This record gives sequence, structure tokens and C-alpha cells, in this order.
Amino acid sequence: MAKHEHVRVAVIGSGFGGLGAAVRLRREGITDFVVLERADSVGGTWRDNSYPGCACDVPSHLYSFSFAPNPDWPRTFSGQRHIRAYLEHVTDTFGIRPHLRLNHEVRRMQWDADALRWTIETSSGTLTADVVVSATGPLSDPKIPDIPGLDGFTGKVFHSARWDHDYDLRGKRVAMVGTGASAIQIVPAIQPEVGRLTLFQRTPPWVMRRMDRAISGPERWLHRALPATATLRRGILWGIRELQVGAFTKHPGELGLVEKLARANIAKAVKDPALRAKLTPSYRIGCKRILLSNTYYPALAQPNVDVVAGGLKEVRGDVVVGSDGSETEVDAIVFGTGFHVTDMPIADRVFDADGRSLAEHWKDGVQSLRGATVDGFPNWMTIIGPNTGLGNSSMILMIESQLNYLADYLRQLNVLGGRAALAARPSAVGAWNRRVQKRMERTVWKSGGCDSWYLDANGRNTTLWPGTTGEFRRETRQVDLAEYEVVRAARPAAPAAEAAARRAARKKEAAS
Repeated sequence: MAKHEHVRVAVIGSGFGGLGAAVRLRREGITDFVVLERADSVGGTWRDNSYPGCACDVPSHLYSFSFAPNPDWPRTFSGQRHIRAYLEHVTDTFGIRPHLRLNHEVRRMQWDADALRWTIETSSGTLTADVVVSATGPLSDPKIPDIPGLDGFTGKVFHSARWDHDYDLRGKRVAMVGTGASAIQIVPAIQPEVGRLTLFQRTPPWVMRRMDRAISGPERWLHRALPATATLRRGILWGIRELQVGAFTKHPGELGLVEKLARANIAKAVKDPALRAKLTPSYRIGCKRILLSNTYYPALAQPNVDVVAGGLKEVRGDVVVGSDGSETEVDAIVFGTGFHVTDMPIADRVFDADGRSLAEHWKDGVQSLRGATVDGFPNWMTIIGPNTGLGNSSMILMIESQLNYLADYLRQLNVLGGRAALAARPSAVGAWNRRVQKRMERTVWKSGGCDSWYLDANGRNTTLWPGTTGEFRRETRQVDLAEYEVVRAARPAAPAAEAAARRAARKKEAAS
């Protein structure tokens, strides 16, 4: 990075959100941007999560960009390796590599109210930007619970998102902590090779069968020869999920039939009544994310697996102690305990003009305007922000909607001309979030009787979107300037020579 480099836009992160933003910027004719990535390659959560059995629970043709269809997905639900390869392909196809700044972890960014720009300090230097797009994602920073005695454990400890591939699990006594989306893939993948597996289950998940299969050669040939067939396939997958939304957001009682199917799935795979009772949730299906697996329940029924209800209470030396008082000596502890979602660590690194962090601004709960902008932090936008998550469909649909909003945001800045910034009005942010939370009251996530990672410390669901993806796309199609204040610069941002050099650099890059 050149000393004191300045860009029009700085994108933070190179997962689906960051790469999607980069592609959209180029398609809008904007080439004066960088993508700051703390790791040494792109991929985001699909780079970090390489644990055994890692795969997506959204169909492949829906879990991909609409502007970058992939006719060669090998399975209806693709694994981590193929999704990561897809993101590398997108990076190359759309010419993003020249914009990448790998091994550039953002340590601090602060708004300069006089110059109307962000100063960004990274592990490899400092730069400034007119606009920041934070695409760090909610599933990027692992969360390990504070377990008494864990520091004294002499065996191996790691999180599912930081899998230690150098540690051989064969024949080992392993404790798996957590029963979320990662754990239900890890358990059946490692169960055949470990000596003994003890699963610490705080709350059992609802698990449905996974309708996965290999996509045949003729199907892939058809999608390559006639791209409209892949578009149709994607459209059908999207439509089915749009029709399901009402049961989650308006009429949770309609999920009763689905719950019966889930109970039947448990009964078919688990014959032991005591184990079946442990694995049967007491909350309404859908209150937590419905998980998909054909192998999770059969793995738990194997003789080398124990399920401890109530979770992990403490660690005493090499012994893990369950909430039920059970004690088990283990060689390794694997945490599948999720991520910092409602307390995103990036918020500790973003500061307004007065030096107040975004984390402090959000101390009473995260909120934003249309899942994108935050009052007090001009020209700062987040991809997959508060209340943009989904419980039953593809996050790529939400990301693309936010990219539409980003594109119009930048167009509005260009129309305003000169040195200008857009600052979300607190009244607009408040109105949007009151509306979202009012709709949330009717959803299964609030009324289903569970305590999920969707909820913050105050019991508010600040994670999910209480509507269809089509609704969200309409709400983010364009920027409503009435929701923003236009801020003008108090002093010039750069000498004339610097500005001229920037223009020349942009022309040269565009020509190449």
C-alpha cells in the first residue's frame, strides 16, 4: 500500500459481501477502490470454516450471485471446497485481484468531519477513503464461552471455524460442545474415526432430512448450453422459500406439520427412547434455525457417542463436567458455539468524529437504517447489517439487495457533487427499527419459546429480517434522501496535485 493512499471506496472483507460489493463497484464504473482483507486469501467464512463435513444448507443454485451463475455445481447442496473455489472464480472473472489488499487487517477507522473522509489504520499501513463498506459479516469472529477451568485443560482446544488440521482425531476421546449448524456436520464426519465422542448439548435443534444429491452431467451440460434453465431452477428455489416466509413471520402455527415431519425423522433414526427424548426440542420448530442432515441422528445413535443434555459446565484438568454432573476424560475439546453476531467485533474498531466507537453507540442494541447505514457515522455502510439475516433462504439475495442500495448511495453522492457525505438521520433509523421490531413480535423467533443466537442481551431479535427477500429488495432499491442529512466539507480534502494524481491513476486503471 502506498503511503497515505486515498481511495473513493474502501471495502472491508472479501467474503460474499465484500466481493459482491467489489463487483458492483466495477459494474458501476468505479475503479478507485480497495478491498481490505485480514487473511492471505479471499473467501470469508468459506475460507475460515474448513472443518470436516463443512457444507451449505442452502441449495447451490440459490447460494450464488445472480450475475455470476455457476452451471457446474457438483451437488444440490455444495461443500465448502466448491463454494470457496466459486468465490476465487468470481474474483478472477470480474477483475477484483488488482483491488485486493491481503493481510491488511483493519485495526481502527475514524471519520474526519472536516475533510469528510475515513482514516483507516491497517496492519500494513494507513489509508483514507471517502466511503467505507464494511463487509466483515456476522459469522467471522468465533465465540468460545467462558468455561471455568478451560485454561487448565492440557489437551487440544479449538473452534470449528479455526479447525486444526494438524491434530489427528483418530482414536482420540473428543468433546464436541454445541449443536448448531456446524456441529451437526462435524459429528457424523468425525464419529467413525474417534475413539469416543461426547456431545454437550445445551438445547437440541430441530433437524430435517437434507435432500442432497449429485447434479448429473446432463443437467450441468443443459445449464451450460441453455443458461435460462439454470435461471429457472434458481427462480423455483427462490419462489418456494418465499412462500414459506409467512409461516415464520406471521402464522407460526402453520409450522405444526413441519414439526411432525421433524419428530418422525428423530423416531426413524433413534430407537433408544431415552436418547430420543434428549434430542427432541421443547420449542416450536423454526424458533431456531432448522438444520438439515441425513447423518446427524444416526451418528448419535452409535455406541461410541454420548449425548450430555444441558451443556458443558466446567473443566477439571482433563475431565469435562456436564451440567448433569457427568464427568468424562477427553483428549480434545471442539467448540461449535457460533460467532459474535449481536456484538460484532468490527464495531470496536469504528469511531465517529468525536472518538466514540460504534460499539458504544450500539451499547443498547445494534440498529441501522435499512440494514445498511448508522446515524453518527456518515458514508459508512455495512453489508449484512442488523436485521438482514434469514431463517430459511439464501443470504446472497439479501446481499444483492444491499448492493443495489450501495450503488444508489454512491450515485446520490455523485449527483450532490463536490465534497459531500450522507449522514443517516437518527429519526429515520429509529422509525425503521421500530417498524422492524413491531413486525418481529408476530414471528416464530419471538414467540416460539426458545433462546437463540438471533436475540441480543435485551431479548431483541436484531439479526433476522421479518419478511420476504422480495420485500427487502423493494425497501433497498434506492436511497431516500429524506432519511439523510447532506454534509459538506469544511476544508479541502487534498491538494490539487494529489487530486490530479488520483484522476490520472483512475484513468490508467480503467484503460487497463
